[in-house]
Amino acid sequence: MYSFMGGGLFCAGVGNILLIISTATDYWMQYRHSSSYMHQGLWRYCVPGKCMTHTDSIAYWDATRAFMILSLLACFIGIVIGIMAFIHYSSFDGFDKTFAAGILFFISCFFVLLAMAVYTGVTVNYYGKRYGSWRFSWSYIMGWVAVVLTFFSGIFFMCAYRMHECPRNSNTR
Repeated sequence: MYSFMGGGLFCAGVGNILLIISTATDYWMQYRHSSSYMHQGLWRYCVPGKCMTHTDSIAYWDATRAFMILSLLACFIGIVIGIMAFIHYSSFDGFDKTFAAGILFFISCFFVLLAMAVYTGVTVNYYGKRYGSWRFSWSYIMGWVAVVLTFFSGIFFMCAYRMHECPRNSNTR
């Protein structure tokens, strides 16, 4: 049980760090415009030598930002509850902390998956037609890696919950 929770906490910790980096950095997409490379993130876009804040409130950026922030919050709260389950913190005995942490990691995975799907769909449809030379960059890739890590965190915590709820009978032959 503890190995599953430890693995889940490790994946969730790395996933949360990747979510923070992915959300905060400006390398979701790179493209070539007027013979110079530009890049953009969720908060800013950068031309050679200068970065500017997105001033337009475009729905897909707002949706992607909101889902990424909700994912960060769910993952962070899941980590806190997962640590409480790992160390057998006695407060809040009314609910199973292992199960709650697993559900929060799945919720985090769902939110980051929504964010990545919204961003991918709009970017491919808009930039794919407008610019010939563009590509997704490392911040975007970190977001997809965070999807996988938060999903496996949920799996690990659900396995730990299952082991705790259904202990093996030691008298089996």
